[in-house]
Amino acid sequence: MKLKLTLFFMVTTMLFAASMATAAPIDTARSITIGNGSKTVFEFTDPDCPFCRKASKYFETRSDVTRHIFFYPLPRHPRAKEKARFILSMPDKARAYHDVMSGKMDAAPQLASTPEGAKLQEDQLEIAKKNKIDSTPTFIINGRIIVGFDQKKIEEALGPKP
Repeated sequence: MKLKLTLFFMVTTMLFAASMATAAPIDTARSITIGNGSKTVFEFTDPDCPFCRKASKYFETRSDVTRHIFFYPLPRHPRAKEKARFILSMPDKARAYHDVMSGKMDAAPQLASTPEGAKLQEDQLEIAKKNKIDSTPTFIINGRIIVGFDQKKIEEALGPKP
């Protein structure tokens, strides 16, 4: 039994290491960048996900973080793709992101988007898929993947607030 358990952990560790080694590079030029802190967070989010919105509110309190935000609209949120494209079409994407994530745009009629915003959203979705992201919110902090808004794990990865 002990040998089987040891082999299981060895194989699992090797598979995990192999999957990390083949992770796609993340093109930050395709993200929305918010903040200019020394700690980097890659954030995969859905504009209608309640946990993503809680995470967004939390990160507003972290002046030590630079966030690179990518949209991964979930099919169960019918307006998520529309909202992502709206944000990515705006000249001030960070402001539009804040407005959407704060709920200001929830009751708005159909939101406008541009072909460039739609293309950027598709590019972001491709980046998420290449990095095996399949749920929101998902964060990559110092190479650590954190699925869901787990504030304790996020703070462990980032360290204390300044």
